[in-house]
Amino acid sequence: MLRSRALVLLAAAMGVLSAPQITQRDMAKPTDTEVLQFAITLEQIENAFYHEGLDKLDAKAFEAAGYPPWVRARFEQIKEHEATHVAFLASALGPAAPQPCTYNFPYNDPKSFAALSMALETVGASAYIGAAQLLENKDTLTEAASILGVESRQAGWVASAVLKGSAWDGPFETPLSMDGVFSIASQFIVSCPESNPKLMVDTLPKLAIEPGSPHNGESVKFKFDHKEVKHDGQLFVAWFDGIFVQYSDLSQDDTASVPDGVQGTVYAAVVNEKAGTPTAQKLLTGLAMFEISFPSYAGNP
Repeated sequence: MLRSRALVLLAAAMGVLSAPQITQRDMAKPTDTEVLQFAITLEQIENAFYHEGLDKLDAKAFEAAGYPPWVRARFEQIKEHEATHVAFLASALGPAAPQPCTYNFPYNDPKSFAALSMALETVGASAYIGAAQLLENKDTLTEAASILGVESRQAGWVASAVLKGSAWDGPFETPLSMDGVFSIASQFIVSCPESNPKLMVDTLPKLAIEPGSPHNGESVKFKFDHKEVKHDGQLFVAWFDGIFVQYSDLSQDDTASVPDGVQGTVYAAVVNEKAGTPTAQKLLTGLAMFEISFPSYAGNP
């Protein structure tokens, strides 16, 4: 239940926070430096989140929320991991490293902090998987994979040990494109230094869904600005779950049904074509992120 609340909380944040002030550049295949600039931007979000959250929420706050002492202690370790990731990427980038931005995180107690942590770690892992194909230098790829492994472990720990849900969604993690990841991560950014390098991303129209935590087979209402999504033909909803993509026709009243078989953390976006893989799909909107819970005795799809 708490894990589902995490993504409902994230969806609410995406509808409330204003668009970040981040400069974009013309689109082309990113260089390794540009991929690392994107990676450190995500790591800076996580780093700021843990430092701010653990400064605000002391041991007594976690105890009052019903958590044993080791939960906050593990979050302190994650905070150190994220700070190390930022320092490592900053060292690799040198003068090309972007500076931290100003952020806004929607949590007010240890439980909502833990829920948002799970969402951030899950998106972070998907970002590294999706960006792996863009890296040319194999040493850089290995280093990114090492960070990916930690992000995934952290997401699994928060989801299972803290939120009492499942540590995984299925046999595959979900790779996401830089644009898709940024449509989620950017919602926590208020503003950035004007001196920061331009990110290799395309800012996508916001997407909201109703209900915020649907079930398999349920009809979902998709809310987005049609003026920003200029396409006259048939639109589809792409459902990202692991390395596979399923599609539903988007009806004239902007509804579509959740496919059978998707479970755990699922992402959805409006598209106008059916690409074979998640990272090959051109998104017309940002991603909606939600949770389809499944019990421990359920089989993987």
